[in-house]
Amino acid sequence: MSLREAAVSRTFIQGMPKAELHIHIEGSLEPELMFEIAGRNGVSLRYASVEEARRAYDFSDLQSFLDLYYEGMQVLLNERDFYDLTWAYLQRASAQNVRHAEIFFDPQAHTDRGVPFETVITGIRRALEDGEQQLGISSELIMCFLRHLSAEAAMETLHSSLPFWKWIVAVGLDSSEVGHPPEDFKAVFDEARKHGLLTVAHAGEEGPPEYIWQALDDLKVARIDHGVRCVEDPKLVERLREEQIPLTVCPLSNVKLRVFDSIQDHDLKRMLDLGLCVTVNSDDPAYFGGYIDENFEAAREGLGLSRDDIYRLVKNSFQASFLSAAKKQRLLRELDDYFASRLTGRLR
Repeated sequence: MSLREAAVSRTFIQGMPKAELHIHIEGSLEPELMFEIAGRNGVSLRYASVEEARRAYDFSDLQSFLDLYYEGMQVLLNERDFYDLTWAYLQRASAQNVRHAEIFFDPQAHTDRGVPFETVITGIRRALEDGEQQLGISSELIMCFLRHLSAEAAMETLHSSLPFWKWIVAVGLDSSEVGHPPEDFKAVFDEARKHGLLTVAHAGEEGPPEYIWQALDDLKVARIDHGVRCVEDPKLVERLREEQIPLTVCPLSNVKLRVFDSIQDHDLKRMLDLGLCVTVNSDDPAYFGGYIDENFEAAREGLGLSRDDIYRLVKNSFQASFLSAAKKQRLLRELDDYFASRLTGRLR
């Protein structure tokens, strides 16, 4: 095996220090844990077994996934449930050497079921604290608004989260994209920024490039989540490249939801070659067949990513994070040391 081939092996990918910037914590609910929590909470599931649940993970588009996604989270009722959910993700992330994670959560999907906001965020937060102390994973929490609900409902959620803003770094926008443009939420994002919260938004996954423009101009986002349709608009590509606006791309998710027919059709490599600040992430890994390593491996195999491509993707993830400059530099040095030690043959 040549050095270049070795540098992009599965083992090498697993050992790389990484940051994950696009992970929905509810989307990491594996069927095994779903059944466990359902049992202790007395919640009935329509699936007879874990295997039957997994067989249902065959989606025709984003909405077909969301229908199952919201159904699955019905088991989450108590603080312990949110702790267990988050802790399970952190353990998997730690095994794949994720050093920093910026995690989405969807409070409206729980408060609309009668689960208190405090229950949700306290359970998640306790797990994140334990993750840093016991696993060495730093983290930030991003509160997302469900775009299929009204902007007024989003504003109410923003205000109800006030007592917990010290635990939240940013707000985001997710759920059904088509027909729910970012501009509808301008006032909510303006209010969030007034209180010192950063902003991100899902745009340009199934929605058109215009949604990316709106996220940039109306919501003033620091990052675009997905953004794969940007290549349809050369002027948009030029802006994203010039301003180095990060794009948190999720390859397996995009294929699973039929945004692309196959991983070979994905435009991740094209975006990288265009000079865009692209990162690799897992989105909803329990539903889409892989966590961050599996996404890197699929992209490496399907798109022929080189060692330099993978280095740039990981470097982008640290630089695009909401970490302090000092912490970014520490992790970037760790990344450089890892690649250098592999090249000199000290790391196998």
